[in-house]
Amino acid sequence: MSANATDPGHGDTPAAWTTVITLMIATAVGTLAIWLDNNVALLSLAGVLTVAGLAAGFVMVRLGYGKNGSKLKSKH
Repeated sequence: MSANATDPGHGDTPAAWTTVITLMIATAVGTLAIWLDNNVALLSLAGVLTVAGLAAGFVMVRLGYGKNGSKLKSKH
């Protein structure tokens, strides 16, 4: 297999971990909301967590915690 210059990485950056963990929690909360007969408050919380997780990942990438980020010790 040859090295690919457009390799997106393997998601092993703080930005990726933060985004994925937040989205997993949002999914769990959303699943619980549906299981509890469409609990609107929990569904809303799941939506807010989803948007917050995506925003946090974007901000962290811009701050240098994404792939090839300036704040990382090792360059991926």
